[in-house]
Parts: sequence; C-alpha cells; structure tokens
Amino acid sequence: MDILFVLIPLSVLMALGILGGVWWAIYHGQFEDIEDEGRRILEDDDKPK
Repeated sequence: MDILFVLIPLSVLMALGILGGVWWAIYHGQFEDIEDEGRRILEDDDKPK
C-alpha cells in the first residue's frame, strides 16, 4: 500500500511531462508539414548530373 504513495504521483508527473512534450511539439511547428516529409523520402536525390 505504501508504494502507491510513490507510484501515483510519479505517474501523474510522467503524464504531465508527456503532455508538455506534445504541447511543445505542436506549438513549435513539428507537425506543420507532415505530407511533404513523406514525399521527400520517396524522391531520388542521387540523380547523376
């Protein structure tokens, strides 16, 4: 029973940390242009000149 006094606050802190990380990623433009990144992987940049 005593371990719950450690695990519950720890899990709340971890959840807040994850939510903070997602908030930071959204507001710093990490998810702005997802579709162009997918196309960029498929492009052939090693074309001989």
